[in-house]
Amino acid sequence: MLSGVAAFYKIAKQFYEELNLFRRIGNWKSLWPILAIFILLGLPPIIPRFYTYIIALTFVTGLLAMSLNMVVGHGGMFQFHHCAFYGIGAYSLALILTKTTLPMWVGFAAGPIAAAFVGLIIGWFCVRLSRLYFGMLQISLGSLIWAIAFRWYSLTSGDDGIHGIPMPSILSSLNCSYYFILIVFAICLAGMYLIFKSPFGTTLQAIRDNPQRCEAVGVNVRRHQLAAIVIATFFAGIAGVLFVVLEKSVFPDLLFWVLSLEILIMCLLGGWFTFLGPMLGAAITVALRTFVGIYTEYWTLILGVILILLIFFLPEGVLGYFIDKFKERGINAMQEEK
Repeated sequence: MLSGVAAFYKIAKQFYEELNLFRRIGNWKSLWPILAIFILLGLPPIIPRFYTYIIALTFVTGLLAMSLNMVVGHGGMFQFHHCAFYGIGAYSLALILTKTTLPMWVGFAAGPIAAAFVGLIIGWFCVRLSRLYFGMLQISLGSLIWAIAFRWYSLTSGDDGIHGIPMPSILSSLNCSYYFILIVFAICLAGMYLIFKSPFGTTLQAIRDNPQRCEAVGVNVRRHQLAAIVIATFFAGIAGVLFVVLEKSVFPDLLFWVLSLEILIMCLLGGWFTFLGPMLGAAITVALRTFVGIYTEYWTLILGVILILLIFFLPEGVLGYFIDKFKERGINAMQEEK
């Protein structure tokens, strides 16, 4: 019996050492996204429809928050009315599917393109201003877009919104919409990660930290900032398209500044100097709104208390805090090995 225990201990120890080696060479980090996708693909058949909807909504909201973080967290710009581009993407698809006979894929492509085009126009003016004035001008122009959607009743149906948007049969059920949203979300996530790790992403973070020095070494700061705004608004337009796929409706609140503030809080909550922090912040916010909102309509009060505590005790956000802790543990482990 003792020999069997000793053999088991030896095998377990060898497995642990191999796992540590596997983790050190980086393969573990490359495998966990694939594992997560496989888990998410298998959820709809085994969970209630309500939770499938909540997870899909988290993907949509998380994509919007991560697109905002590209300019706020990584670019250091005061993008205070980001949801205007989210609404443009949603309304573009809704109007094409309800007011024209164009194919479905035209609407799916028009949403992010229209959002990026408007982002280019607004960004061209905003990048010429300093931080606070940048944000104030964008709030003004974004509110103008909201007013158009709210007042132009013959086109957008005003505050009633557009409901019952027809979708192709392949996206008619909730599970099919979930899989479509998951696939698009994964592709967008990979694209944003490549941008984040690219020389452009590194330059954007350098501009955030010290724009004067970047300009002194020959970096065209305004051009990089404008490119970041166009890219971020493009992804916001994709999030708007996915919202229509999930909800089959649009309404002017998608373009209102209150939603922009909520998305900004998601970035701060998860950690806006991290890549996946806004996704975590979106998950926390959607969970609070859904599950705490069942018991009280003042769920935003709880969110506000959490935000105040974070500002004082975890200014780097939830994910940022854990990343810093893991880095400290890794440094300590390396020092102990030496």
